[in-house]
Amino acid sequence: MSTDRLMMDVPESFESERLLIRAPRRGDGAMVNEAIKESIEELRPWMPWADSAPTPEESEAELRGAIIRYMERSDLRLLLFDRTSGKLVGSSGLHRINWSAGAFEIGYWLRTSCTGQGHMHEAVQAITEWAVTELKANRLEIRCDSRNTASKRVAERADFTLEGVLRQQERAVDGTLRDTMVFSKVRGIEFQY
Repeated sequence: MSTDRLMMDVPESFESERLLIRAPRRGDGAMVNEAIKESIEELRPWMPWADSAPTPEESEAELRGAIIRYMERSDLRLLLFDRTSGKLVGSSGLHRINWSAGAFEIGYWLRTSCTGQGHMHEAVQAITEWAVTELKANRLEIRCDSRNTASKRVAERADFTLEGVLRQQERAVDGTLRDTMVFSKVRGIEFQY
C-alpha cells in the first residue's frame, strides 16, 4: 500500500445545498440498518448485499470495515444526510479506486422514503466536484444494470456520458446475465478544474 496514499489529507465531510455528506463513524450502523430495512425491497434487485435485511450488528460491523477502508484509502464510503432534519437519506461513495490513474467509480443507493426528491442527483454532483477538486480525479464512472432505470437517470441527469454497454457482463442478483451500462466524466472533456 502506498505511503503517499495513506498520508493524503482526504476530508471526511462536505456539504451540498441540502446534504451533509460524510464518511461513516462508529455508531452509524443502527441508522443505516433502519434505512436498509425500509428500502430492502427496492434494493434487492440491484444490490447483491440486499438479498436479506442485515441485523443492526451486521450493519455496524460493515460500517466499521468501511471506516478502515476509508482510512486505507482503498474505498471511500460516504453517508448522505439531510442537513435540516439530520435524517440519513442514503449512501454513496467512491469505489474501484485506481489512484495512479485518478479513476473512481461512484456508487449509490437511496432510502425509499427519500426517492424522487433529487437527493441522489445532488449527491452525485457534489461527490463529483469533491473527487475532482480534493482527490484530483481524472475519470469518474457510474456503472449500473441496464434495467435499473432510476440509476441510469441519475447518471444522465448528472451529465455523465454513456460510454457503452458491457453485454452479459455479469450475473445479476436474480441469476440472469446482466448488461452493465458504463457512464463517465473525464477531465478535459466533461469537466475542467
